[in-house]
Amino acid sequence: MNLQQSFIHPDAKIGKNVSIGPFCYIGADVVIGDHCKIESHVVIKGPCIIGTHNHFYQFGSIGEDCQDKKYAGEPTQLIIGDHNVFRESVTVHRGTVQDKGITQIGSHNLFMAYVHVAHDCTIGHHVIMSNNASVAGHCEVHDWAIIAGMVGVHQHVRIGAHSFIAGGSMVRKDIPPFIMAEGASSAAPKGLNSEGMKRRDYSSESIMAMKKAYRKFYRDGLTKDDALAELKHTLYQHEAIQQFVDFISCSERGVIR
Repeated sequence: MNLQQSFIHPDAKIGKNVSIGPFCYIGADVVIGDHCKIESHVVIKGPCIIGTHNHFYQFGSIGEDCQDKKYAGEPTQLIIGDHNVFRESVTVHRGTVQDKGITQIGSHNLFMAYVHVAHDCTIGHHVIMSNNASVAGHCEVHDWAIIAGMVGVHQHVRIGAHSFIAGGSMVRKDIPPFIMAEGASSAAPKGLNSEGMKRRDYSSESIMAMKKAYRKFYRDGLTKDDALAELKHTLYQHEAIQQFVDFISCSERGVIR
């Protein structure tokens, strides 16, 4: 450790082979797993549990009190998995007691510079958030989703697995799995992320089924319920279709159309 001018609270628990650069602040109730690397000028506050092999670049603020005006200093949590990369000036806030009290981040995610993850969010695994992307409170971002730069995600929105959101978009409703979305004032569907499905080793049969599902849901002029009923009747044997239909069926905010 390079502990020049750094402060580590005596109650913090630091794992094996952890590198902490100069001018860092590690607060009480912080647990940092083995083999993490923390560059200079990083602030980590608790309660916060961090897994192994995470890399925090300079000027990050991890586990700070959230910006929700209802927050009154309750001991909420941030939980982070393994093998994540937090680039320069990333901010991640803890949860609120008005929700489950936990902000949770999975493993193998990349958060590029100036990304913000607000209170009570749940981020899955293998997610990429590009520069200046922000998700507001109570959001879900599912596995393998890609959020491009300058994207803003409204609170309580869910981003489905394998979806792609183009740069500069504003997301006000849920984005189903496998869908590409774009729109500066309000994101709209722009096609199927078939390239992402190929990269994740989905079969050509599954990709073809999802193309049919996309046309049925977004192009055939059916209501949401009628489109879902037809997909359940004709294509529900495909795992990707099940994921698509089930996500839409339990949406509370509604999905982009």
